[in-house]
Amino acid sequence: MIKTHRLAACMLLVLGICGTAQAAESAGMIKTSKGSVTLERDGQKLIAVVGTPVLVADKLRTGSDGAVGVTLRDSTLLSAGPNSLITIDKFAFDSTTTDGQMSVGIRKGTLSVASGKIAKKTPESVDFHTPTSVLGVRGTEFVIEVGDGRED
Repeated sequence: MIKTHRLAACMLLVLGICGTAQAAESAGMIKTSKGSVTLERDGQKLIAVVGTPVLVADKLRTGSDGAVGVTLRDSTLLSAGPNSLITIDKFAFDSTTTDGQMSVGIRKGTLSVASGKIAKKTPESVDFHTPTSVLGVRGTEFVIEVGDGRED
């Protein structure tokens, strides 16, 4: 009986640690999803529905009829159009100091961005990269289009 309680306590501790690690990597949340939208995480494809957390290293892919809107924790708004592939490569944000870093990849398609608190405080800490270029943020709203982008 005591071994069972110890095993249960160990399992809860492990689950708590894993949950904390996953929560620490959270970059934001899916706010809108239309048509075919998938989220690729750890080799698995998930249907991206409103309310799904978006983590660092996630890939968001839209189909020919798809569009997705993501709100990051610093209030950055990302909106990807049809046939797009975006990756959240880096995201760190301290809500108390508004310090942070962000790097988002646009492999193909279109991405509309309304920058949030990180870009307002330290624009040099934010970049968006395509297969051929890296864009620094100096404004608050912009659109990126990548034609014939790579899937990797």
